[in-house]
Amino acid sequence: MAQSTSELDEVWPRWKEAVNMTASELKKWLGTEESLSVGQKESDGGESVGHKSGKRIIEILGTKREDLDDDDVKHMHTVVGYVHRHLAQRPTKEDIESSKWRYSLMNWGHDPLKD
Repeated sequence: MAQSTSELDEVWPRWKEAVNMTASELKKWLGTEESLSVGQKESDGGESVGHKSGKRIIEILGTKREDLDDDDVKHMHTVVGYVHRHLAQRPTKEDIESSKWRYSLMNWGHDPLKD
């Protein structure tokens, strides 16, 4: 359980807004070539930071709110920050649907084309 429920209370509405993909949508997305084609790779050249984050987001989405721990809450803050920063970098002239910008956001659980 989260040690600081006030921290969870603070991040929860922003998390629900930032992560607009379901766990099943995200899991399906992470299995695509497009998902694997974007993001900053770890120093070993393996999985990207965003792809790894997507797996963690799936775990958090599958956890009851009252069972979230401090590490979960910390990652929720990281995700909210990333999504908000990345949304601010929206390309102006690019086809959004097949852009690396969208693919990267989707690795972090946010599809900018969803309502």
